[in-house]
Amino acid sequence: MKLIAVTNNMYSVHELASKIIQIHDVVDLVHIREKSKCSSELHTLLNLLRHNKVPMNKIVMNDRLDIALLTNLINIHLPTHGHPVKLVKEQYPTMNVGRSVHSVAEAIQAEKDLANYVIYGHCFNTNCKKGLRPNGIDQLTEMKKVLTIPVYAIGGIAPDHLPILKECQVDGIAVMSGIFSSENSRDAALKYMERCTSNL
Repeated sequence: MKLIAVTNNMYSVHELASKIIQIHDVVDLVHIREKSKCSSELHTLLNLLRHNKVPMNKIVMNDRLDIALLTNLINIHLPTHGHPVKLVKEQYPTMNVGRSVHSVAEAIQAEKDLANYVIYGHCFNTNCKKGLRPNGIDQLTEMKKVLTIPVYAIGGIAPDHLPILKECQVDGIAVMSGIFSSENSRDAALKYMERCTSNL
């Protein structure tokens, strides 16, 4: 299973760069989801990562297609309310384009629209979506039956959830608070990766 670390929009540019530099060799991808940061801040962040030898093919830009294009990123993730996947893929066929989904029907449509993968959530209770009932994990199994593209799970995922998610045969997990809200993000990422790669 792959491990995607999703930023939590809680740190300054330099603090966030430091955390990403600490974990980039542990995780498979780092998903930059910084809704409150302006374009210049995102450019600064990416420049800091490049300067510190973070591989840009590990970086996924959330929603900001303009930033991805201007900085030559190959990975873009589109939220449900974001740009149409099909339009982005038609205009930029070499980009790796993901889509957030909340149902099997949305996932099927995303694949029809040429998405390279989907992230489904939220699976478990999470402080990021307080008061919102989780979508659960039952639909993950169905998605894996009907989709040919990778399916990733997100939302309140703790290391102890990995065995049940493996039973759903998901291709990986996306973790925000479990890594970026931890006192030691690297240790937290290592704990998740150990569970992702174990046979348990």
